[in-house]
Parts: sequence; structure tokens; C-alpha cells
Amino acid sequence: MLLSNFINWMKPLPDSKTPITDEKQIKKMYKSWRIKMFFGMYVGYVMYYFTRKNISYAAPSLITELGITKMEFGILGSTMYVTYGIGKFMSGMLADKCNIRTFMAFGLIGSAVINLFFGFLPSLPLLTFFWGINGALQSMGFPPVAKGLVYWFSPSERATKWTLWSSSHTVGTSLIGIVAGLCIATDHWKAAFYFPGAVALILGIGLLFTLTDRPSSIGLPPIEKYCNDFPPEKKQSHLSHWQVLTKYVFCNPFLWSLAIAYIFIYFIRFATLDWGTIFMVERGIAKDQAAYLLVFMPFIGTLGGISAGWIADKFFNGRCTPINLIFLFCLIFSLWGMYHFTNANTPWWLVSLFLALVGFFIDGPQNLVGGVQASRVTVQESVSAACGFTGMFGYLGAFLSGIGTAYLIEKCGWQGVFIACGISCLISMFFVALTWKKETYNHSAEEKKA
Repeated sequence: MLLSNFINWMKPLPDSKTPITDEKQIKKMYKSWRIKMFFGMYVGYVMYYFTRKNISYAAPSLITELGITKMEFGILGSTMYVTYGIGKFMSGMLADKCNIRTFMAFGLIGSAVINLFFGFLPSLPLLTFFWGINGALQSMGFPPVAKGLVYWFSPSERATKWTLWSSSHTVGTSLIGIVAGLCIATDHWKAAFYFPGAVALILGIGLLFTLTDRPSSIGLPPIEKYCNDFPPEKKQSHLSHWQVLTKYVFCNPFLWSLAIAYIFIYFIRFATLDWGTIFMVERGIAKDQAAYLLVFMPFIGTLGGISAGWIADKFFNGRCTPINLIFLFCLIFSLWGMYHFTNANTPWWLVSLFLALVGFFIDGPQNLVGGVQASRVTVQESVSAACGFTGMFGYLGAFLSGIGTAYLIEKCGWQGVFIACGISCLISMFFVALTWKKETYNHSAEEKKA
């Protein structure tokens, strides 16, 4: 009975039996609900990062307190990325058949509970086990958001809205960095888990009263009809959900190209972000100062993600390949600067400058490749699954950034880590470039329909 009630609670809301036909009311409701949906998904995902990235800032204190090695910390982080990556793909397939509101709220509430008792766990195996469970719960955040963005925002505005929403993860990372820095400075690093857990629990419950499901569930017409903006590809009506997944996800060569690129993009992102404080501390920068300085990476990364989406819509008609290639090229030089200018003798503003540039140029591709660009090479009915698919590969890269970075530090030092990041940029550029013709074809199809 309990399981049955839970399944019913998670099911999509049914289409309204009384569709709205009055154009003024449709316009008014769409304006109101688009703001509510965007705001709810934005704040909700900020909280997802509040209860996920706190461990990056607490890493030096966690290592000292428990007496664990870098490799053991790498295993702890990688365990979370394994469960997150697999969970993201599974959640992607489930989210297409679930309710946006309850799906997102359930994952956040569960993650909040894990954080509330995480600081009380006495051993590394227990920490690793429960942080792995947190990864599975965290995987329930992005797929319903991807579905929400596709159902509530039209194709021609999606890159801008998507990357604007994507700034939520950098805002969340920045805010938790400030909170964690204060906790570490006052010698209460465990509070970096307790405080985010309490706030996330309250706001997770709040999502149940803020979000809804698809526009049709409240009587509104599809967003494409409302904006007169139709995607270049539509699902063939005779295909089942499994056939759609097979054709537009599993056997989609362009999605595979993006997924492989995403491995290396995520390796760079988390090798620099998760290990950033440890890197700075080993270069002679104080623990609390390292936590504060690292905030520049995700904070300026927010501007990078938004800029990439705006440029894609404004100058490339929504195509993501050109701006991704530009950003990845610039990222190579930013990584070089981060490696050479991070030390105790360098002015703080110069250290923060290169941390900010890395954040700026990694955030654009990270937001676009596995999100907007993935949605452009599939159909609406499989967007969550497509984003979950690329996300799973992305977190394979995140997994490699945990154990892989620890291994590179031991064998090659920090120089080996940054060389690996530079090579990852080049590999990502190659696989992103393979989708150039696909996006050009889709754009041509849009022009013909216009």
C-alpha cells in the first residue's frame, strides 16, 4: 500500500480536463508559471549543490581530522560520482515518466537528511557508504529540471534560459564555499554539513508547494504552440517509449559524441574544483583562505555559463558547437595560468583571476554540452533520458577525477594533473566538433519551417 501510494505520488500529473482557451488568460498564466517554475528549479538546484559540494571545501579538514590519505579521499569522492552517474541515467529515464515537482523534491529532502547526520559518522567506510547514497539522491535533481526547461521554454530561447538556470550550480557552490570557509575559520568544519542539510530540508518541502508538472496539467497549451516555435525533430507517433529511447538516445551517434566529450569536460571541472583547496594548501596558502579563494571559480563560472548560452542564441542561432570550441580553447591557457601562479608568494588577486578564468571557461561547455546541446540532437519525449545519458558519462569523468587525480598527484605531482586537464580539453574539442553538421542541419530545418 505504501509503495503504491509513493508510485502514484511520483506519477505525472494528468492533463487538465478543462483546457484554457482564452488567450489573455493563457498569456497571464504562462507568464506567472514560467517565473515560478524557473525560480523553483533554480533555488532547488542551488540547494542540491549546497548538500553536495560542501565536501570539496571541507576536504583539507576532513583529511586532517580522520587521518586519511589523498587516495582514500579520492575513493570517497569517486564513490559519490559512481552512484551519481549511474543514478543520473536511471533518473533521466524515470523523470520522463514522473512528476517534475515530486521527483525533484524527494531527492533534495533525502540528500538533506544525509547531510544532517554525516558529521556524526565515525569512520571512513561509513562516510563513503552514506556519501554514495547521497550521490544517488543527488542524481534526482537535474533530470526533472531538464524536463521542466523543455516543457516550459521554447527551442529558440532554451540556450539562454538553460544556461541562466545552470548558474544555480555555481551559485550553490559559491555560497557553500562562503559558509564552509566561515565554519573552518571558527574550527567547526562539521557545521558545513549540518547547516546546508537543515536549509535544504526546509526548501525541499517548499518545492512541493512551488512547482507543478507540464503546462497541459494546468490546462495550458504546449510551449511550442504558445510561442509558435517548433523543434526541428518530432517523435514518430507510432513509437513506444522504449523505441524512442533506442532510436533517439542509445543509437544516436551525435549523443554518443557529446557523452564522450562530457567525460573529459567533467574530469577538468572536478579535478580543479574538488582538489582546488588541497592544491592551494600544498602551495602554501592557508586552509581558510584557500576555501575563500576557490569561491571565485564557481562564482565567475556563473557568468561564463550564462555568457555561453547568450552567445549561442544571439550569434549562432542556438547552436552550441562554436561557442563550446571557443571556450575549451581558452580553457587550456587558463589552466596553465592556474598551475603557474597559485602559490603563497603570488598576490591573492592574481591567484583568484586564474581560478575565475578556469571557472568561466569550463562552465560554458559543462552547461551546454550535456544539456542544451544534448536536447538539440534528440526529441522532446526523450530529453530527460538524453541528458541523463550524457550526465552518466560526465560523472564517469568526475569519478576519474577522484581516483585519477589522486594517482596523478602521487606519480607525477600537480604538473601531471594539469597536463591531463589540457589534453582533456583537446579531446573534448574533437568530439564536440563531430556534432557541427547535425546542429547545422537542425538549424536549416528550422529556417525552412519558418
